[in-house]
Amino acid sequence: MHTTKISFVAAPALMGAYGVARLIDHQSRFGWTLGHVLMLAGLMLFGWVLLGLRRLTPGRTGTAFAGIGLIGLAATIAQIGIDIVVGLLARDEADKQHMFHQIQDVPGVLPVVYTVVPILFYVGMLGLTVLAAVVRPRAVAWWTPTLIALGTVAAAANLDYIPVAGLLYVLALAPLAFRPTRRTAHTLA
Repeated sequence: MHTTKISFVAAPALMGAYGVARLIDHQSRFGWTLGHVLMLAGLMLFGWVLLGLRRLTPGRTGTAFAGIGLIGLAATIAQIGIDIVVGLLARDEADKQHMFHQIQDVPGVLPVVYTVVPILFYVGMLGLTVLAAVVRPRAVAWWTPTLIALGTVAAAANLDYIPVAGLLYVLALAPLAFRPTRRTAHTLA
């Protein structure tokens, strides 16, 4: 199976696994690190998801949403990377919080890595799925962007709902993993 096709299921599943790990054992160094490594792996695969969705959407609008999503994804990957490093270096919870405050006090870090730019990942993914649902022929069902939006709202409402978001994303994107690949003229020859 092609990497992009696998990513349509694996990326949101790993995101959901992060959420489960977070609920089970978010306080220990092992639980923190395991959860964040799962999320990092999922985010890396979401790059393939965005590129796969881009191939299903037309023109400049699809390119713009893919670019927006990839910028947000890069910021989110930076955030998770920081979380992993701080979690490994901190002696205890107080030290972890102190390190996070030091990092977030650097001008520009808070909006670029934590609060504003990461949102662009979800904007890009939602925009791409909406486009894919309205183009002719439709590349995804109408409910795909609906499930993406519901998953995003769930995760934004409370981090404890990340497993729900991961499940909704899997339900939204899994049909793309099993979609037949279009053959081009040169592959038929």
